[in-house]
Amino acid sequence: MALHDGDPRELGGYQIVDRLGAGGMGVVYRARSRSGREVAVKVVHDQYAADGVFRARFRQEIAAARKVSGAFTAAVVDADPDADRPWMATQYVPGRSLSARVRDDGPLRGTELRRLALGLVEALRDIHRAGVVHRDLKPANVLMADDGPRVIDFGISRAAENQQLTETGHMMGTPPFMSPEQLTDARTVGPESDVFSLAALLTFAATGKGPFDADSPYIAAYQVLTDAPDLSGVPEALRETLVRCLAKNPADRPTLGSLAPTLATALPDEDGLDDVPTVAHRAPNPVPTQPPAPPAPRRRSRRPPLLAGVAGALAVALGVFLVPLFKGDGTADQKPKPSPSPTRWAAVPTGWRPWQTTVFATAGAGVKQVPKPKADGYAYPSCVLDTGSVYCAGNNTLPVRVDATTGRVLWRVDPGTPIARYGAEVIGVHDGVLLLRESFENADNTDTATSVTAYATADGARLWTRDVQVRYAPPTLFGGLVLVADGATVTARDPKTGKARWRTTLPAEYRCDFRVGFAECTNYHTASGADRLLLSVDATDGTTRRLRTAPPVTSEYTGLLDGRPVYVALREDSRATKALVIDLKADTVRTTELAEPQDGSMALTNGVLTFATSSGRVTAVSPLTGKRLWQTATTLERPAKAVPDSRGSLFLATPTGRVAALDSRTGALLWETHPRVTVESLLSGTPTRLLLDKGALLAVAPEGTLFGIDPANPGA
Repeated sequence: MALHDGDPRELGGYQIVDRLGAGGMGVVYRARSRSGREVAVKVVHDQYAADGVFRARFRQEIAAARKVSGAFTAAVVDADPDADRPWMATQYVPGRSLSARVRDDGPLRGTELRRLALGLVEALRDIHRAGVVHRDLKPANVLMADDGPRVIDFGISRAAENQQLTETGHMMGTPPFMSPEQLTDARTVGPESDVFSLAALLTFAATGKGPFDADSPYIAAYQVLTDAPDLSGVPEALRETLVRCLAKNPADRPTLGSLAPTLATALPDEDGLDDVPTVAHRAPNPVPTQPPAPPAPRRRSRRPPLLAGVAGALAVALGVFLVPLFKGDGTADQKPKPSPSPTRWAAVPTGWRPWQTTVFATAGAGVKQVPKPKADGYAYPSCVLDTGSVYCAGNNTLPVRVDATTGRVLWRVDPGTPIARYGAEVIGVHDGVLLLRESFENADNTDTATSVTAYATADGARLWTRDVQVRYAPPTLFGGLVLVADGATVTARDPKTGKARWRTTLPAEYRCDFRVGFAECTNYHTASGADRLLLSVDATDGTTRRLRTAPPVTSEYTGLLDGRPVYVALREDSRATKALVIDLKADTVRTTELAEPQDGSMALTNGVLTFATSSGRVTAVSPLTGKRLWQTATTLERPAKAVPDSRGSLFLATPTGRVAALDSRTGALLWETHPRVTVESLLSGTPTRLLLDKGALLAVAPEGTLFGIDPANPGA
């Protein structure tokens, strides 16, 4: 491949001859030393050269590759990770990748398959003896040299003693060839993971398809965790061995030491030429023939050609740049565009496209503009989604309606007061009415007036307003009415007209939060200390009934399980120790000890308690048995409560706008995204809020950024 304008002609004493390939992270060149030795030189793109984390990972790759030597791996010749553009030179291996070999000539058979299998076992033994786990063994990272296969690309490998560089926005690996443990806790993978990947790779070599191929990398990852491998077409003698290697539990897989004789028996040398290397010869101008029949269709493969039209030599260093990571922005090998799965993801609304805007965004004529706060003033917007629109309000900004399909600002409310003294919070939307809790500071900032105000969703016109005292009960929507407190008296008002429907009186000196069908009331200053009680509330007339059952003050409400409130009891260090399921009708409570204390942001999602720690660990626990159902490590920093969809997925987000998706049944990490906003201070801990619009995911970051994600293609 010819050199481009701007390509270096010399690097580190190596003369650059031509290009071998390029990818998102850099370029790979064929080069010669002064003595005439050919090498492959990998050079990092400028934009990544300035990234300290990337440089650290590149140094790790070099260190890992230098530890490994053997007949079926390739040596590092030279490297300079501290150059302006870091580079590494490796042994040049002429030969196609296994992916190109199978693509061009079909599956391997007989002696060729045997040599590949035994060569890869030996290569992995050399790698593991050096204390390294490869972690990305796949067809693109195996070169089919004349004298046997070569394993390449130590870009995401990890030395056994090195547990650093895991807090990134990437899932490391390529899903159809990743082990289950890589998908659930990549920090703890060991040599057994490479055994799993070896079996997946041999399945591909023998059949032309992987055992977990799917329409998208996310579905492939799910199948790795939950499905039995598809080994149709694998030679019968090899199948049992591959089944053992593809066991979900790493402890159930055979060791590499036992695999060599097993594979030698399962794949006999059909040509009787065990000591003679197999070399594939190709006619210089082959005559077109009828193409061979493709393998029997199953799940459509998501694997495109690694380098379309390239059948020549590939560099040992090629892999990390062309397929460096399965990234959270939805890209994998050749950055495929996964299609939405009818089983995993719901269809996005008609006309929907990914978008990003802010609550301060410029809008069309007639829409009031608003200045963005200074760097130290976040909007902290609260938002709700209703019938295709997002309604937001926040600190020092104006209430706004945004089209959830396009991200276009439709209108802003002008409260008629200086914006520096104005703040608002969305209560909710009901029957064409947006309800806000608004706060107005006086001119000398000595007092704040609070009101509940109703606006028409169609055009932002103000419908009515009422003063409110939030000390005893914050305003909320309850049974289709908006509750407005005046001291200990709460009035339920019609959202459209503001007319009173009913009134109720709260227990004296208690602050009450109205939930679905009940109110949770707490008094921290009783004679005997803090006290909590529950009131059953009839939404039609406000009739209340005090329950005998009540959760302790040191507990947190998480949601409803079949209409029953679920609380989590916390000990002094704020770790959860018990689940309390309350039956409002029977006035009883079921208390369950958790099998192990849990911490982090908690939520009840699809009947399961989820806990997300600041380090990104997510744990699911049954509120009825207390047993842990699954635990998954993500790279999210300080994620908020998990938000479920209707198809078995969980979403979590961070203050910087990073989002992750997990399978709610198994905990499988489906994808993670990169940060979408820059937040200078995370001291507030305010999370990015997530909203679901049919199949689309909408996110609201604390500094005022709003963006839409298609869960089936989060990198779009």
